[in-house]
Formats: sequence, C-alpha cells, structure tokens
Amino acid sequence: MDVETYIAGHQIHAELLNRLREIIMMHPFEESIKWGMPTYSFDSKNLVGIGAFKKHVGIWFFQGALLSDPEKMLHNAQEGKTKAMRQLHLYKAKDINEKVLKSYLQETIDNQKKGLSVKIPKKSEKLIIPEALSAAFREHKTTAKQFSAFPPGKQREYAEYIATAKREKTISDRLQKILPMIDQGKGLNDKYKKK
Repeated sequence: MDVETYIAGHQIHAELLNRLREIIMMHPFEESIKWGMPTYSFDSKNLVGIGAFKKHVGIWFFQGALLSDPEKMLHNAQEGKTKAMRQLHLYKAKDINEKVLKSYLQETIDNQKKGLSVKIPKKSEKLIIPEALSAAFREHKTTAKQFSAFPPGKQREYAEYIATAKREKTISDRLQKILPMIDQGKGLNDKYKKK
C-alpha cells in the first residue's frame, strides 16, 4: 500500500489527510507506510505519522516530548505510559494551524539534526505477573502453557494490561478478552504490528 491508497481508503478524511501530507512534504521528510499508516522520516529516523480514525485524524510526533509546544496543542495519548510521543487531533482541514504545524515539523527536524531523543528507561528484566492473571492461569493450564511459550515482550504486554486495570470489573473484562487470545497464540497488540 502507498499513501495515495491509504488516503483513498479514508474518503471521509481525504481533504484533511491530503492537506496534512502537503504541509509535511514541504519539509525534507521521506514518506512511507509503516504500521499501516503514512510515516515520515528524516535521516533514517521515523519522526511523524498521520492516521485516520472514525471521527478525527491524528498526527503523531514520535519525539514530541522534545518539542517546545508554545501553543500547548500536543497531548500524550497514554499519560504515564508514553514517554516520547505526542499527538494532535484534527477534525477538518480548516482546523489546521499551518504556521504552528510547520514550526513543530521544523523543530522536529532540527532536534533530529542535533541528535536529540527522549531516553526511555529500560524496563526491569523480571516479569511480574499480576495475581489476577496468575489465578486465571492456575484455572486454565493450557492457557498458562501457551503464555509461557510467548516471547518476553508479549508476556509483558499481557501482564501490564491486567496490572493497569484499577477496578475488579475491568480486570474481569480484560481477562475474558485476553484468555482466548492467549489460547490462540496471539499477542495483545499483534493487530497493530506490521505483518
């Protein structure tokens, strides 16, 4: 798939996607499709992405935490989890503040030229399985066996998914969702990963 095909598949947001693409490509980015969405790199580093959703279009700055953001337009999609990425939601082409967007894009490139990047602390090597997930594995032995066959990254995704649930109902709902996925050998975020 190329970017034109991506945009053609999102006709409801085509005007907005095309305008964002035009503005981004006024800068020396290389355009490609990665993770199923238009992605823009500079100096071989993925820096910006755009994606269409049901009601909005998102523009991501993969090192957005480094941007000065004087207009306070960017936000963290997963507060407390995402360290580097920042995003902006847009609903119509007229919502684009071209001057501000261009300044963010230029600052992104300047930061890359300086070799700046957000340092992500390494996760502890020891995987901690939440008690709710351990209890489910004691009840479902084949699921536990399948889980143990997963690489550490997939195991960690599931463990964190359960650990971040605050309410008993949320934990229960999440367990009902993931146990069949584990049985099928699927990772929690496989559908978002490039095939």
